[in-house]
Amino acid sequence: MAALQYWLWLSSAGLSPRAKAALLARFGDAEALFHAPEGAFEGIPGLSRAEAAVLKKRDLSLAAEIREECERQEIRILTLQDAAYPPRLKHIFSPPVVLYVKGQLPVLEKNAPIAVIGTRHHSAYGLRMGAALAAEIAQCGGVVISLLTSGIEQEAARAAMSAGGACIGVLGTPHEQEGRQLAADVAAHGALVSEYPPFTRTLREFFRDRNRIASGLSAGVLVVEAPEKSGTQLFVAEAAEQGKEIFAVPGNADAAGSAGTLRMIQEGAKLVTSGWEIMSEFQPLYPETLHYAPPAPRQPAGEESTAAPVKAVAEKPAVDKPAKEDYDLKSQLAGLNETQLRIVAAIDSEAKHIDDIIEETELPAGTVLSQLTLLEIKGFVRHGPGQRFSLNIRKK
Repeated sequence: MAALQYWLWLSSAGLSPRAKAALLARFGDAEALFHAPEGAFEGIPGLSRAEAAVLKKRDLSLAAEIREECERQEIRILTLQDAAYPPRLKHIFSPPVVLYVKGQLPVLEKNAPIAVIGTRHHSAYGLRMGAALAAEIAQCGGVVISLLTSGIEQEAARAAMSAGGACIGVLGTPHEQEGRQLAADVAAHGALVSEYPPFTRTLREFFRDRNRIASGLSAGVLVVEAPEKSGTQLFVAEAAEQGKEIFAVPGNADAAGSAGTLRMIQEGAKLVTSGWEIMSEFQPLYPETLHYAPPAPRQPAGEESTAAPVKAVAEKPAVDKPAKEDYDLKSQLAGLNETQLRIVAAIDSEAKHIDDIIEETELPAGTVLSQLTLLEIKGFVRHGPGQRFSLNIRKK
């Protein structure tokens, strides 16, 4: 364990991923780097003078504090030399020298991991397809990797967990700066990972740097929706450099939000419309864990709805067969569990904010979010702007 302090020292030194990779290529490991002779840091490609000055201080005090804080936060520390460090990640350009992990990281050599990504400026169609395909990936035995950004990537993570699958969330911050319930749910159903130790001040470039980790952990990348120029395109470029398989969901030819995905398909990304179309590509590599699972029935949805609407009860006077109306409503709700019924009961005829639904049902936020995703996939609710949900059925 004595060597761990040197890896924590290097991890917290404030160097760029490129500089850390160059140093390890020169010195072999963090301990040898720490004990390098004077002048050894000069002329190393990618290492600035300011970074070299930090290394010359050889200060291990922060490493000890990081180790204690990781124990307090129940964060597992994996260095490049640890056997449990994901082998696939070791082979990317500038792999994280230390991976800070909450939860249980799946054995990715036995479980096919797929990164599900999409623009923040998504359409209702994109949100619906992201959730549906992520759930199907999980049902087929795959692992969903998500950046947990708002919209498609958040919903993909929720849908995968709701379907009983594992999820890996990749952060662009240290763990203590991520306080969302979704992150806690991901750690409970898989793993939450970051290359940033406790006490790190978050910089804007961290969110770009995490792309290489998410795609590095994955066997393939599913692009749900992307305009011509977006952060999603940057992720795909990183993944392509790593030699990852790229899959894309088709969208409307005249939709700006689908311009990027359609371009990717033209350039060789595989067009997919179901989770199994992705997982079948990897089934020969993971025969023990991947299997066909039929997708849930889907119906076309318009841009204003994230799920196919359930047939509404016809509006008729109370004297006109009221028993039939009651029967139709009951038949629509017959397949829902008690928790889902509580959520449906809490949603008014008008769109209701997620916070109000949580307050009225008195259920945990993670439960409400995961069950809303399932209700959305089944077509009982639709997700509108501003985290508001409305019903696709008529309440009596």
